[in-house]
Amino acid sequence: MSINWFPGHMHKARKEIAEVMPQVDIIIEMLDARIPFSSENPLVPQLRKDTPCIKVLNKADLADPQLTARWVSHFEQQAGVKAIPISQQNPEQIRALLQLCNTLLPDRNLEIRGARAMIMGIPNVGKSTLINTLAGRTIAKTGNEAGVTKAQQRIKLDNNVILTDTPGFLWPKLSPASCAYRLAVTGAIKDTVFEYADIALFAADYLLQSYPQALLARFALSELPENDVALLDAIGVKRGCMRKGGVVDLEKAGTILITELRAGNLGPITLETPEMVSQELIDAKAEEAAKSVDKAAREAERKRKAQKRYR
Repeated sequence: MSINWFPGHMHKARKEIAEVMPQVDIIIEMLDARIPFSSENPLVPQLRKDTPCIKVLNKADLADPQLTARWVSHFEQQAGVKAIPISQQNPEQIRALLQLCNTLLPDRNLEIRGARAMIMGIPNVGKSTLINTLAGRTIAKTGNEAGVTKAQQRIKLDNNVILTDTPGFLWPKLSPASCAYRLAVTGAIKDTVFEYADIALFAADYLLQSYPQALLARFALSELPENDVALLDAIGVKRGCMRKGGVVDLEKAGTILITELRAGNLGPITLETPEMVSQELIDAKAEEAAKSVDKAAREAERKRKAQKRYR
């Protein structure tokens, strides 16, 4: 199943961001600490160019701390990038962002001209909640679903920082395919775009390999199921997701697994590693190249048949 979600307001948001980018001193890109690569918008480097960037790994309390540390190190190897993990449960971590913004502009007299920051990120990554914490009051609308913020707004913060909030936006083609699945699993894509059984099977396969003990503990399983379908079957039996004839309702069982995962009930979990995504990118590039060769061959055959027909 192919998962993509790029409604019209996201295309509009990208255009508006490009227009105001020359006025911005610092980019704050919010990522989901559980999927740091998949939640990193590949359009951001094109938009920000040499503008300093703070990559904020939000929801760090839901992510595997060891993998979060590796991702922070990975991002800070990039020029002009600082990376910090935060949790919405720790307001002091969030407020430290203001000082970090000023630190990245050492040559600026910030009393005369404050830092102009722009916050960017995918849908449902927590931008609005972070803004409200920084402002000390409710300014941005929040919601536990993708696509709440629809337009830009400017907010004056402490430390003379002017923050531009932007709508969350994805990119037209979600690639590699696994990236789209991880975005769906963590709630960055509206649930009308996919089936829970589909993304749950994807998550189940990964969890069986990387976090088997978390599955055993959370769902009170006596032994580890041998594959993704068997895991959903086991969850369905435990939670009573049965259909007529004693068959497990995979959609309901899948919804339970995804809901439990998103809520952090399985413990701190990260769904990707730097090494994993590096290999996925290599595989995706090879797949695209193979598709291009196949497309060229089919086009050449079509032309050959057309020429033969009209001789």
